[in-house]
Amino acid sequence: MKAIDVTDDRLVWCEQPEPGEPEAGDVTIDVAWAGMNRADLMQRAGGYPPPAGASAILGLEVSGHIRSVADDVTHLRPGDPVCALLTGGGYAERVRVPAAQVLPVPEGLTLQQAAGLPEVFATAWLNLYHEAALAPGERILLHAGASGVGSAVIQLAHAMGNPVFATVGSDTKIETCRSLGADAGWNRHNGSFVDAVRDWGGADMVLDPVGGNYIQQDQQVLNRNGRIVLIGLMGGRYADVDLGVMLMKRQRLIGSTLRSQPVTVKGDIMDALLENVWPRLTDGTIHPLIDRTFPIDDAESAMTYLQSNESQGKVLLQVR
Repeated sequence: MKAIDVTDDRLVWCEQPEPGEPEAGDVTIDVAWAGMNRADLMQRAGGYPPPAGASAILGLEVSGHIRSVADDVTHLRPGDPVCALLTGGGYAERVRVPAAQVLPVPEGLTLQQAAGLPEVFATAWLNLYHEAALAPGERILLHAGASGVGSAVIQLAHAMGNPVFATVGSDTKIETCRSLGADAGWNRHNGSFVDAVRDWGGADMVLDPVGGNYIQQDQQVLNRNGRIVLIGLMGGRYADVDLGVMLMKRQRLIGSTLRSQPVTVKGDIMDALLENVWPRLTDGTIHPLIDRTFPIDDAESAMTYLQSNESQGKVLLQVR
């Protein structure tokens, strides 16, 4: 098969070994579309290596058709249109993945749209309703609100009754976030978000893919018993933490990654998406936000675009 290889720091579409036949609990998928995520940028740069046993090929989500199934997999059949959450291997013509991480394409959606669902909505569900254990009405401060994950978080939170304040990089992106259901927004180029979020009423949870000097500002807007869930390090891996404020306000700082979670946890998340998100995708309450698509053999341009921070929503690669 063909897949993307990082050769001399370039993304090259070339012949690679097949993923092999499905083992117990697995399926193989003929990939139609692959979603691009910031984790792929980090892996390419050497900062986010795949877990032991995972494919070294980039790509954490795909859509396509089931190619083959293990004997013990009975709910999926060859030819079924599906999307899947991966631990790696998505920038390829074929992938092998545990069946627990595979969902049907929501009724009324295309394979293209479905490719932008698994990683972002699984990330949103894991961090909002598992790690932070949000209750209805609790308020979210979301950084990078117009990203793929951000667009999923806003829509999911809005549907579940959790108000969102989004920080973004432009006034246009604020309007995008509002159109998805965010209550308010802040352009980070206008300075610190602290006063604006406090005026909004503070946050019970912060979803932070930035880290660095954002952590101390996050602390300043957290209500009592607030939680900061750190999912990325775009602003750096070191931060000043006010332990006195953390202690007196009973704050929690939680580090969270989806990729390294065991299959059982990922399966539980996918089940939650099937129950809570897929019906809302079918009725149009929630929709995938696709920014731009690229052919797989131009993955280099796609990654350059994603790295520019200009995108609003998902960047996808067309494989077939």
